[in-house]
Amino acid sequence: MSLVEAATNVAVGYFLAILTQIVVFPWFGIDVGVSTHMTIGLVFLGVSLIRSYLLRRLFEGIAARHGA
Repeated sequence: MSLVEAATNVAVGYFLAILTQIVVFPWFGIDVGVSTHMTIGLVFLGVSLIRSYLLRRLFEGIAARHGA
């Protein structure tokens, strides 16, 4: 179930990012197509996955050093 949870989290986050960009970008005068929105979303998805992984490893290391 952890894999299903993680995959659902990634999918929901990706689509939420795309929708947010479509709404927010025009407020700043940024006009791009749907494919560009999807590409930008994939870049941020990758960054988010790497960030989550590194933070999880960091905190697991801290917990292991403190015997938790």
